[in-house]
Amino acid sequence: MPVGITRLGERLALWRDADGVVHALEDRCPHRGARLSLGWNLGNRLACWYHGVEIGTDGKVVAVPAVGDCPLAQRGAVKTYSVEEHQGAIFVYFPVADEPTPPLELPTQLVAEEFSSFLCTAHWKCNYRYAVDNVMDPMHGAYLHAQSHSMAEGARNAEMATRKTETGFIFEKTGQSGINFDWVEWGETTGLWMRLEIPYRPAAGPGGVFGIIGFATPVDADNTMVFFWRVRRVSGWQRNVWRFLYRTRLEALHWQVLEQDRLVLESMASDAREQEFLVPHDAGLGRVRLFLERKVREQLKARRRIEDH
Repeated sequence: MPVGITRLGERLALWRDADGVVHALEDRCPHRGARLSLGWNLGNRLACWYHGVEIGTDGKVVAVPAVGDCPLAQRGAVKTYSVEEHQGAIFVYFPVADEPTPPLELPTQLVAEEFSSFLCTAHWKCNYRYAVDNVMDPMHGAYLHAQSHSMAEGARNAEMATRKTETGFIFEKTGQSGINFDWVEWGETTGLWMRLEIPYRPAAGPGGVFGIIGFATPVDADNTMVFFWRVRRVSGWQRNVWRFLYRTRLEALHWQVLEQDRLVLESMASDAREQEFLVPHDAGLGRVRLFLERKVREQLKARRRIEDH
């Protein structure tokens, strides 16, 4: 069956063809506007439940069964989206204007063979900017997550500094490392992602430092889908040991930490950012906000150029 989702305020219909390849279309039949995700998966096309109109993977109408010779079959079309599937997630590209789809570039920890990962997804009822701010704020780990299995130690105050990287920057505590949530990386490749590491005790299993790579994807103005990969550099028999230990002992603990974030963010007022007073350890999220505002201005300018022509 097709699946209907909303991302960036746009409705999408996704399905797999006979070869298992994922496709994505605008979730709207060009005949009367019914949602294609309610219809049938015919392999290389979707059939609308309302009147059976068939739409191909290129977004064009393939057939109108109710009418023999119908002009809709030559002119009807819906928007298509480029799709790639990696590490248990489906990545959909939203072009700003009429532009080619760039190659998907992900953090090394999601593509290199020496890393193993688990994907956690959650629906948070808040604006995506709150989710981004939360991850770009290392200081909250020592307070909100102080009773957790991994962030109960370390100083509860810190001086912060910014360090530039090839894809963005790292925001870190200057006097503490490897004890708590001590740094976070903001990266821009094809998408916008965040990465952090939390030290783990030997009892948490074999492998390197426990890492998290996160994407905060807007659903609409008031809802966000968060995607967090739990990552560890581990190979051979140790990989199997760690994966077993994660599933049986650690995963539930990580969900408890995510729930703490969700409860705080969903309880915040919709205009909380308009009434806030930032302090020095908020410099990382402040820098990301300026970055996102600049990206929005660039995208709006690009769209206006297309519309003017």
